[in-house]
Amino acid sequence: MAATSPAQLLDEIVHFLKRFVSYPNDADAFAHALWIAHTHIMEAWDSTPRLAFLSPEPGSGKTRALEVTELLVPRPIESINVSPAYLFRKVGDPDGTPTILFDEIDTVFGPKARDNEELRGLLNAGHRRGATAGRCVVKGKEIETEELPAYCAVAMAGLGKLPDTILSRSIVVKMKRRALHETVEPFRRRIHSPDGHTLRDRLELWCESIGGTIMNPPPKMPIQITDRNADVWEPLIAVADAAGGRWPELARDAAVAHVAHIKEESPSLGVSLLADIKMSFRGDIRLPSRTLVARLNSMPEAPWAELDNKPLNQRRLAQLLKQYDISPKGIRVEGLTPRGYERSDFCDAWNRYLPPSR
Repeated sequence: MAATSPAQLLDEIVHFLKRFVSYPNDADAFAHALWIAHTHIMEAWDSTPRLAFLSPEPGSGKTRALEVTELLVPRPIESINVSPAYLFRKVGDPDGTPTILFDEIDTVFGPKARDNEELRGLLNAGHRRGATAGRCVVKGKEIETEELPAYCAVAMAGLGKLPDTILSRSIVVKMKRRALHETVEPFRRRIHSPDGHTLRDRLELWCESIGGTIMNPPPKMPIQITDRNADVWEPLIAVADAAGGRWPELARDAAVAHVAHIKEESPSLGVSLLADIKMSFRGDIRLPSRTLVARLNSMPEAPWAELDNKPLNQRRLAQLLKQYDISPKGIRVEGLTPRGYERSDFCDAWNRYLPPSR
């Protein structure tokens, strides 16, 4: 039976997704449904967020999430075992922008990734409207360059983490293995695809009716959602506002929850180093490099004593700090002038990169 309102249609999509996918929380299911809807209005957005189902272990439902997504999005391409050239051509297909569903994304970005520069370029660049990916092509004895369209919606699944360049453009769903009390229906494509395709077709009709006006005016973002996070969530919140009902509130709550969770994630190596250096200074005004390195290496839960399988040394410390425009210099300590750092050398970086509590 057809939904009587767009809000009810989105409710039905969430219900369909949750039949087969066990989400960490309801906010992830809401975000998934809104992301699916946004793929039907790609011409309306300045940028498209990546959707990433990640987990630390196999058997957590990541692939199932992509399989169910495939029934609901326009022109899906399951991109495992396809060549970069094929993907480039499909993205530029005049018949319409595809939705790329990329399983085993750790083979592209993970520690075992090899020779995937073209795919990484497509995934990095393609979040922005008008983006292109450059590649070299051999024509006879000549090597020519060409730029191919890269803008398209991408959902990914894989083990571990993503690079920061992709993570900052992604809505991440941290999948977990189901507990004994968590149950979902067995998914069979041949059985469930008619229901999924019916929802897809209804969603497509609604999106066609709002595509030209959905960003006029742009949605009002929560005060916590700014900069890159606003780019990520704007299309989903716009869809929610167009649907009405409870969805504008659900979308904003999901956005705030996701962004807060990302900020609580493990910081980068450089930010961790700045935080640990701040702790190492304690009440000192200046420290020799050797003393600072010794204090860092003695921190039991920090990575410095086994960084790249060997303890941090003065040279590596200087290399890591150079990116923050911090360099060792001659300092005076107890009548000696070793090379080291003053607390004031770090104040600017601490203010810029560490939260107030750190």
